[in-house]
Amino acid sequence: MSWVIGIDLGGTKTAVGLVSPENQVVGQRRIATHEEEGPASIVERIAGQIADLEREHGQKAEAVGICCPGPVDHRSGSLLTLVNLPGLSNTPLRRLLADRLGLPVRLDHDAKAAALGEFHYGAGRGRGSMVYVVIGTGVGAAIILDGKLHYGESNTAGEVGHITVDRHGDLCACGSRGCMETYTSGPWLARRYRVATEPVAALVSEAWAIGRRAGLEPTLILAVIAIESSFNPFAQSPVGAQGLMQVMTRVHDDKYGAFGGTHAAFDPITNLRVGVQVLKECIARAGSVAEGLRYYVGAAALASDGGSNGWSLSSALRIASARPTSESSGST
Repeated sequence: MSWVIGIDLGGTKTAVGLVSPENQVVGQRRIATHEEEGPASIVERIAGQIADLEREHGQKAEAVGICCPGPVDHRSGSLLTLVNLPGLSNTPLRRLLADRLGLPVRLDHDAKAAALGEFHYGAGRGRGSMVYVVIGTGVGAAIILDGKLHYGESNTAGEVGHITVDRHGDLCACGSRGCMETYTSGPWLARRYRVATEPVAALVSEAWAIGRRAGLEPTLILAVIAIESSFNPFAQSPVGAQGLMQVMTRVHDDKYGAFGGTHAAFDPITNLRVGVQVLKECIARAGSVAEGLRYYVGAAALASDGGSNGWSLSSALRIASARPTSESSGST
């Protein structure tokens, strides 16, 4: 086994990691992608990050793996027409990196690379087949059948982001209308709720991961956040509900113990994790999702919940109707 470099080239950021022979990420760097500067610029800046990591850890990488948003041609190592990275479209990125670094380079679609990681080291361990969904700047998916990545006849298996779900819908960056990516990606949520793109993308990924672990539909979690706080991590109600999921901090202070106490209520990820715990308990106590939501918003004893229940369910159903069903899914 050898030391290797892993690179995640994204629409807004690029992450570079040094991986040990024991498959441990021992060092990481993150830079802005700035695709508008062109291929030569990103290749040079990636090379600089690799050199820094090797120098910092006293190791020399012997190979490089890089993943990028699709579509890509993994055989030739080229990026094709990229909606979210137009400045890098039609770039022979594998060759450019290999020439600059003097190392063998493997390039693949980001969803497929993430799916392999999840299959071997995460939720997919022990499964023969799975579907992996990634939501960030865009939306993609990967399919693993009988332990092998499925590329499809045209190398685009799993490219679900630009499937039309509403032909009269919003204009997508690809030029079509009503693409799945238009309604489920981080940038859409950021526009819809007027918050910064990257934090929302991180929250979407976290909601998907937490939902799967907790056995709750991730779209329901996102709908609760949307209705309760409009993705505002500092939302606070007069009765003491705080943060993204408007958790009653004083009532559930015990759940914040593992995160350093109730001051963590305004940390978005912590609030999300605690909120999911509370929501799951409410649903279990009530016996159904609909009644559990009434408990969650504190309306179980009221004749009406003020519409929160219906809004949350309808929002969850709308989000759910715009995504594929999967046996096992996750997000990067």
